[in-house]
Amino acid sequence: MIEAQRNASFLTRLGWRLEATAWDAYTAWYKVKGIDKASDAAGALLRKLGPMMPTHQIARINMQRCFPEAADVEIDRLLGAMWENFGRLAGEMPHLGVFAGPEFEERVEFIGRERLEQARDQGQPLVIIAMHQANWEIAAAAISQTGLPCRITYRPANNVLIDQRISDMREGYGVKALTAKGGDGAKQLMQALKAGESVALMNDQKMNDGVEAPFFGHPAMTAPGPTRLAMRHGCPLVPLSVRRMGGARFRVEIHDPIELSTNPDKSAAIVETVTRINQWVESEIRKAPEQWFWVHRRWAKDVYKG
Repeated sequence: MIEAQRNASFLTRLGWRLEATAWDAYTAWYKVKGIDKASDAAGALLRKLGPMMPTHQIARINMQRCFPEAADVEIDRLLGAMWENFGRLAGEMPHLGVFAGPEFEERVEFIGRERLEQARDQGQPLVIIAMHQANWEIAAAAISQTGLPCRITYRPANNVLIDQRISDMREGYGVKALTAKGGDGAKQLMQALKAGESVALMNDQKMNDGVEAPFFGHPAMTAPGPTRLAMRHGCPLVPLSVRRMGGARFRVEIHDPIELSTNPDKSAAIVETVTRINQWVESEIRKAPEQWFWVHRRWAKDVYKG
């Protein structure tokens, strides 16, 4: 972070500081409310503001593409609930430290916890995949609860000051090893698996230089990284889901490992396994569509024109 600050221009550094000041004001405002009131207040606020944002139309296109049979009134209902869920996540961010202590048990139903604990005890590294649903920060908190040595991947914020604040929050709820996405991060993940540590990655967004695999019946460029890691190191590919069960309470579930393709054609094996991952992601979205974050462009650019 220090090097990034040193190399940035004066205007960039000034912009970072102004944004960081706004970030600190936001966290302070919601911190004093307590997690439940903060979740409720931020959810209600974003339910009102979200439909005014340009990304609202992206989310609508995505939903209509995935649920062509849904009436407009149903799409509108899902969009409103999606913004409320994301607002709740924002309100809960300043309180994530509560998930490092006894309150974790009160707020999170953890199904399949024993699978991670068994991997921990046996020294079996896992490649864990998750998705942007409910409050996805709870996924890392749950993994941390088990004591499983695990590197959690993340996308760094553009503002290095805010990025550091988010990293501090994650450390506050138990994450001991964060790895930024990118070339250096990929090397760290391979080194971790060789050393017997697990790795956890999101695997539900578009990757332009990924592999093409079906998603809701449409070809979608998908990251093959988790599949390649699991195949290369002979690790189970384990999905983890998070479901909001009302307010700031959640259910985390460790699912059966996704079967790695044994196709002798390595490229075909990767596509087949990535397709299975997409099928799992799709099935989880169908269970609670309003809890997935629909605002990213999952398909090619021309889908969003007009």
